[in-house]
Amino acid sequence: MPQKFIIIDGSSLVHRAFHALPMLRTAGGLYTNAVYGFTTMLVKLLADYKPDYLAVAFDKGRVTFRTETYQLYKAQRQATPGELSEQFPLIRELLQALGINTIEEQGYEADDIIGTLAEKASSQGYEVFIVTGDRDALQLISANTKVLLTRKGISEVETIDTAALKEKYGLAPEQVVDLKGLMGDSSDNIPGVPGVGEKTAGKLLAQFGSLENVLDHIDDVSGKKLQENLRQYSEQAVLSKKLATIVRDMAIEFSPEAFGIHPVKPAVKELFAKFEFKTLLAKVDSLFPGDYTSGSQEAAPPSALQLKPPAVVETDDEIAAIHAEAKRVGSVSCYPLSAGHSPLAGLSGMAVTCAETTVYVPAEAEGWGSLFDLLADNSIALVTYDSKKLYNACRIKGTIIGTKVMDILIAAYLLDPTATAYPLEALSEKYLGQAILLPAGDKNLTAKPEYACWASSLTGQLQQAIIAELANSGLNELYTQIEMPLVKVLSAMEVNGIKVDRNYLKEMAVDIAGKVDQLVREIYSLAGEEFNINSTKQLGVILFEKMKLPIIKKTKTGYSTDAEVLEKLAGQHPLIDKLLEYRLLTKLKSTYLDGLEGIIHPESGRIHTTFNQMVTATGRLSSSEPNLQNIPIRSDIGRKIRELFVPGEGYQYIMSADYSQIELRVLAHMAGDASLLEAFRHNQDIHTRTAAEVFGVAMKDVTAEMRARAKAVNFGIVYGISDYGLARDIGVSRKEAGYYIDSYFAKYQGVKRYIDEVVAGAHRDGYVTTLFGRRRHLPDINSSNFNQRSFAERTAMNTPIQGAAADIIKIAMNKVYDALIAEGLRSRLLLQVHDELVLEVTAEELNHVALLVNQAMEQAVQLDVPLLAEVKTGRNWAQAK
Repeated sequence: MPQKFIIIDGSSLVHRAFHALPMLRTAGGLYTNAVYGFTTMLVKLLADYKPDYLAVAFDKGRVTFRTETYQLYKAQRQATPGELSEQFPLIRELLQALGINTIEEQGYEADDIIGTLAEKASSQGYEVFIVTGDRDALQLISANTKVLLTRKGISEVETIDTAALKEKYGLAPEQVVDLKGLMGDSSDNIPGVPGVGEKTAGKLLAQFGSLENVLDHIDDVSGKKLQENLRQYSEQAVLSKKLATIVRDMAIEFSPEAFGIHPVKPAVKELFAKFEFKTLLAKVDSLFPGDYTSGSQEAAPPSALQLKPPAVVETDDEIAAIHAEAKRVGSVSCYPLSAGHSPLAGLSGMAVTCAETTVYVPAEAEGWGSLFDLLADNSIALVTYDSKKLYNACRIKGTIIGTKVMDILIAAYLLDPTATAYPLEALSEKYLGQAILLPAGDKNLTAKPEYACWASSLTGQLQQAIIAELANSGLNELYTQIEMPLVKVLSAMEVNGIKVDRNYLKEMAVDIAGKVDQLVREIYSLAGEEFNINSTKQLGVILFEKMKLPIIKKTKTGYSTDAEVLEKLAGQHPLIDKLLEYRLLTKLKSTYLDGLEGIIHPESGRIHTTFNQMVTATGRLSSSEPNLQNIPIRSDIGRKIRELFVPGEGYQYIMSADYSQIELRVLAHMAGDASLLEAFRHNQDIHTRTAAEVFGVAMKDVTAEMRARAKAVNFGIVYGISDYGLARDIGVSRKEAGYYIDSYFAKYQGVKRYIDEVVAGAHRDGYVTTLFGRRRHLPDINSSNFNQRSFAERTAMNTPIQGAAADIIKIAMNKVYDALIAEGLRSRLLLQVHDELVLEVTAEELNHVALLVNQAMEQAVQLDVPLLAEVKTGRNWAQAK
């Protein structure tokens, strides 16, 4: 069997991946949709074809020998969107980690590199596969070379060899360039011969064989107009063929050893973690087994840490002795082991270290309750890792944890908020200089008592180093005044949970199922036949062939029937409205109703989400199991879901308190822009005001469309949006979107000045900070790579604003919680979703709590513009929105 050599058209596949996938971003704002699409394609190629060698070719700049020959070559193409261009270096970085050779040459295109490598490899007997989305590569097909042409974005490939090329296109490989010479190529701005399309060109080549023969026998061509065009544009046809012809003799050597596949797995894992490719990260070892692992590139691991059997203590007297010793020395460190993922799961045991002695206390021990007396002792400084576990355990036990708590995990997060995880062994190496490698192969290691004992001892050792680093970084106040007080608030919210009306859930599920069945019958009746409603192909035939509705958009495989298409067709036929309702209801049922029942706690009858304090680089909270942040904000589905969340026993109302445009208010304060300050101080609608400024009209003359576009610009500025991103969001051209952005900065010059100053400061310091000292380092801010530097600059623009908004909502949560406790009120916090707080309130406390929450939120901090919070109540969450 000949060895396989895959050559990937990197430029083609990256562009296709970018446009095929939605705009994915990491929690830190890094665009990754093109990286993800390219990576999944690469992984699939490795699995399906098991190549012996692989290369990826990229274009290098726009100036090539073709543009020097014909200046209009590809001249119509717009500049690459910033969201895409910044992903190219990420893909190159990943390919380097995978040990895959990349090639680019000034003055040539990726096609020419591919053509040269394919020619040389196939002539040496290798089986060559070219992976591309560009049909130009079909000219390279030979006995040993096939083209894998991407379809459906990049999720599928079509294998084309000489037989398939003849069957599908009626061409031999060498005729592909003749075809382009005759018909041209609008995507590359190759002119061809006017009036000659693919069908006519195909007929000419079937009759005469080549472009040259066509031009030599123009008199034999049917049709006077066609003869006339061929004579008039013969030189243009020859030029077009030349432009379309791929070079195959570049000065590139093909040596198999240069194109091996040698992944450095730790580097691959690090990048997958950075890109938040969680599924791929979990499969690295299986994706790149044996044959794809370079033994020479991975350093031999150091000796694994030898974990000792724990010293187990169980009696009240033994724990009382530890408590007494802890009071004497004034501190203790501990490491709790969770009994499960739920906030109500409690602990399975705890390791405790005091004066260099570490013991382990199992949850079933006689003295387990005495251990909580130690945790609640305000005279003892308690050092731990992930203190929320302790807060939850104490809350379930009915005790309150002491006031002197140091959380190594939260501190590590503040010091490096862009990290994806903070394992103790990594913290040891970073802050103590002690390189540690845990024993491999034990997936349950971190749940074992011997690990807990080692971790408990290490947290005590880390305390001083991390406290010093917090102080050196100016983060101590953020840590002590915002993040640590928030832990007890989040713990209370997790343990409280939120009540779900199970009966209404069941009724809604039955009701929705019945409505879906009725809609199916009505859709069949309106269509005049039964078909698979969920099949894009079958639905497309019904709508656009049978009913002759206008075709809005087509894909490679047929008609598009996505939500955008159906919404544009709304009102043109009763079937469309039924289809939109059908999709809404089926999504509601499958995504939410069918999933909620299984996550209601069997004893509390409530959903207990987990709030994640150490995930986002900006300081925003997230939630998981379930992710309540994902409930649609402004949609019928979101409202239906919120109807299910109700006050529990002893409570009568759900209260929702939501900040109004907090990020834009933070921007006004930080930028000091006169127009923004005036708008917020006079309680003007900021989107209407912006529309009036940008479009040059009076506020009373602003239309709904103007306001919607101004709103997109306002929030886009906060997120450092580009003209491409804005154009995609509001459905206008990039030129028009660019005009809106330029007009905005012309009217809000203070914002432009602030952004410029923030970026300049980031270049100077290497990081940016929020109003409250939250720091985000930007390692690429001074990179020589334009795309990496541009991304870092955009991050510098938006992090201070988003981070400050995140800090303000946390301050408000702390104030609301403390006020409720101080006044002995029964009403309590349940959820935080974006800029909204959700509470469970009694009838007698309703008015007082509404005032308390409003004051706490609006007076959380003092800005140069007022903070506004809207408080609403209802019998369920939907009524309170």
